[in-house]
Amino acid sequence: MVEVKELYKSFPGKKGKKTDVLKDINFKAEPGKIYGLLGPNGAGKTTTLRSVATLLKPDKGTITVNGFDTIKDAGKVRSIIGFLTSDMKLSGNLSPKELMYFFGELNHLKEDYIKKRITELSDYLGMNDFLDKPIQKLSTGMKQKASIAVSIIHDPEVIMFDEPTNGLDILASKIVVDFLYDYKKSGKTVILSTHIMSEAEKLCDSLGIIMDGTLVENDTLENLREKYSEERLENVFFKLASERGLLKNV
Repeated sequence: MVEVKELYKSFPGKKGKKTDVLKDINFKAEPGKIYGLLGPNGAGKTTTLRSVATLLKPDKGTITVNGFDTIKDAGKVRSIIGFLTSDMKLSGNLSPKELMYFFGELNHLKEDYIKKRITELSDYLGMNDFLDKPIQKLSTGMKQKASIAVSIIHDPEVIMFDEPTNGLDILASKIVVDFLYDYKKSGKTVILSTHIMSEAEKLCDSLGIIMDGTLVENDTLENLREKYSEERLENVFFKLASERGLLKNV
C-alpha cells in the first residue's frame, strides 16, 4: 500500500521565489487495485510519483510504501517499488538479457535469482525471440517489453507507471495494459499516471485528478460519474478543468 499524506513540493522559480508544484496531496493506493493519477501535462503527476519513488524529498507531508517512510527508509522503499516512465528510452548495443542482468545487480540480487527472473519474464512477456538482440535493433513494442522487464526484475510489491503508453502505437500500448491487469490480479499495488481518459476508465479502480498541483478529486470512477452526472470520465475531467479556468487557453 502507498499512503500519501499532506504532500507539499516546490521548486525554485524566478528571482529566487519558490513555485508550488504540489499542494496538500492525499491519497491511498491499495494492493490488488490500480490507482490512477490523472491530469494535464504539468499538473504534478510526475512530481508526485518521483516523490513516492524517493527521487524527490517533500517539503512537507509524509509518504509511506508498505509502511516504510520514503525519507527514513528510502533504501527499503526503493527495494520494493518498480518505476517505469515514458522517459525510460532504452538504446545502445546491450541486449534485453544484459540489461536485466545489469538492473538485477543494481538491486543487489543474487545471480541465480536474476537468471530465474530473466526466464520468468522472458516467457511471460514473450521476449525469447529477441532476448539477445541489441536494443537498438528492436521494435517499439519489443523495447517496451524490455523496459517493463528491467523495471520489475526484482519482483517489486509496488509498481508505478508514469505515462507508460505515451508515444506508443496500439499494439505496444496493449502490452502495457495487459501487464497492468495481470499485475493487479497478482495482488500488487499499482499506480498509473496518465492523461488518457479511456486508459484510466479501462484500468483504474480509484482515481485522483490533479490540476495545478492540487488533488481536486479522489474517488472511484463510479462515484465520480454519479457526482457529476456524467457517464464519461472525459466529461468529468472537462467540468473540473472548466471550473478552474483551465480551458480558456485551449
